[in-house]
Amino acid sequence: MLNPCDPAFVAALASRLPDGTLSDPEPRYLTEPRGRWLGKAGTIARPRSVAEVAEIVRSCATSRVGIIPWGGGTGLVGGQIMTEGPTPLVLSLERMAGLRGAYPAEDVLVVEAGMILADAHAEAAKLNRLFPLTLASEGTCRIGGNLASNAGGLNVLRYGNARDLCLGLEVVLPDGTVWNGLTRLRKDNAGYDLRHLMIGSEGTLGVITAASLRLHPIPASKVVAMLVVPDPAAALRLLGLAGGRLPGMISAFELIHRTGFDFLAETLPDLRAPFDPVPDWLVLIELGLPAGLELERAMASLYDEASDAGLVLDGVIATSAAQAAALWHLREAIPEANRRIGAVSSHDISLPLSAVPDFIRAAPAALAGLGEWRINCFGHLGDGNLHYNVFPIKGRSRKDHDHQREAVKTCVHDLVHAMGGSVAAEHGVGRLKTGDLARYGDPGKLAAMRAIKAALDPHGIMNPGAVLARN
Repeated sequence: MLNPCDPAFVAALASRLPDGTLSDPEPRYLTEPRGRWLGKAGTIARPRSVAEVAEIVRSCATSRVGIIPWGGGTGLVGGQIMTEGPTPLVLSLERMAGLRGAYPAEDVLVVEAGMILADAHAEAAKLNRLFPLTLASEGTCRIGGNLASNAGGLNVLRYGNARDLCLGLEVVLPDGTVWNGLTRLRKDNAGYDLRHLMIGSEGTLGVITAASLRLHPIPASKVVAMLVVPDPAAALRLLGLAGGRLPGMISAFELIHRTGFDFLAETLPDLRAPFDPVPDWLVLIELGLPAGLELERAMASLYDEASDAGLVLDGVIATSAAQAAALWHLREAIPEANRRIGAVSSHDISLPLSAVPDFIRAAPAALAGLGEWRINCFGHLGDGNLHYNVFPIKGRSRKDHDHQREAVKTCVHDLVHAMGGSVAAEHGVGRLKTGDLARYGDPGKLAAMRAIKAALDPHGIMNPGAVLARN
């Protein structure tokens, strides 16, 4: 049973912390990007050191006060917002944003969890290296939140999720103990790997305060192309062809449906598609090549072979950095167009690669039983992650379908589950999908998760209600 973060608790905690660590709640800590929830907090804690984080967590554990870890506030599943239950303390690491160490010979950066992702990119660039985690929110999101949610983004195909870019962590555990796991080792089999337990746990098992990040060489050159494909099955075959010809060199492989460009034309008309009329299916591909390989020849050769095989019908190959940026801007603007149109239900799903075309064929028929829709399907085909978003037809708004939102979501998620996929691909579970986790999760896994939560956080103070619904 949790207690509220009331004035008496705040006053007692403030007496043990430096001035300015605690402050009254501000709206930015209590809202989330989609505007679906309005959170609450008794105080906002903004510590400057791991010792202060430990004191805050220890005090909350003693008094049974819930803690909501807050990164950049960019999460889309409500993990940073608590709307029900006793008023919690919101813990932000934004003042812990420093660089603790740079090790160019090891390709490692050690950073505090409050560092903004774009700043981590800049620190890596100073070493002539790349930290390849790339997200639309990189100017706002923070490393701690990226790791807590195991963020994915555009370059998972080549570099992996956030999990694959982390060697070690410093974490404050739910009783206030500091786990000093900030290793830079590539190999360490000394017992359980707590790093992988904490990554993706969404702040329910501890507070990440620092991380050792893996860096990569910057490709000597890169080329971007937007290619017209007959259908998703052809796009998947194109991915296989590209991977065979250029192994390890595909940085991104994005599948885009024409509806995305229709939405851009409706909401952001200054953005022009490179094709008129816009075809049904396109692929945006980026290659990053090492020195010694001719960039444009590699892409042109891939195009010619794919065209001969009937996998590509047309295409545009960027011949400058500006053209490449323009093609990427089209892809990155689609989520903004989606927001302006207003989805009835948005789905962050992943599927086995070979099941992607079957899902894309089957889902519209399944949804037709619930009404008429516009569907915007796009995403990271290289790792099987689709953003499958369902919109009202022209002339109607999502408010007209509020009563159907749950039915639409269930229809899509049931099909994903039946095809061996996941309904929480790269945005996590948060509070939005706790019911989905209970519905689709393996019983053995769920039992193990609850046992781990009970062992590490017996009082349930860490992000209560996130990932595992409160009993």
